[in-house]
Amino acid sequence: MPETPAAERPSSKRPLWIAVVLLLLGAGGLWGSSRLIWFAEFRDAGVRGMVLYSENGATRAVALVPLAILALAGVAGVVATGGWPRRILAFVLAAAGVAACWVAVDGVRFGGYADGVPAAEILTGRGLAFLAGMFLAAGGLVAAKGAGRMPRLGARYTTPGAKRAAREARDPDTQLWEALSDGTDPTRGPTTGR
Repeated sequence: MPETPAAERPSSKRPLWIAVVLLLLGAGGLWGSSRLIWFAEFRDAGVRGMVLYSENGATRAVALVPLAILALAGVAGVVATGGWPRRILAFVLAAAGVAACWVAVDGVRFGGYADGVPAAEILTGRGLAFLAGMFLAAGGLVAAKGAGRMPRLGARYTTPGAKRAAREARDPDTQLWEALSDGTDPTRGPTTGR
């Protein structure tokens, strides 16, 4: 069976929506992780004695919120663009996902917490950031792989000349049906000036 040229391949919406959902999950996970505690220790507060000092993810790992915003902007970019711009954006998003994973594992420790320190919340915050980074990287890779086949915003609003050129590249039977759909008589040849 001969391979279908790229211009005639049908666009598939499934990879686009998979990429969008993965990017949204990544953005939500990064934002949620930034709200959880990432660091806690007891410190001497003078008269008050030892108090628990804690920092959330947005304070401890300042890259979490900007990466979440990048993932949200990436959703709009993946939907609106096509071809090479979509591929470039997809690789940027995949790199951002790797960066989020690095932020999540940088400085993590699994033991040695003092009594009263919310170790479970610290590990949950870092784990959520790591999972969100994986979603972000996977969404970027899905968008990069299907960049040429996925539909893009405004693709159906092409100029008549572009429609005609695309029609001429297809088989004759399709051309006849599309000419009828456009309201022209396919049996009449091109008319010359009157």
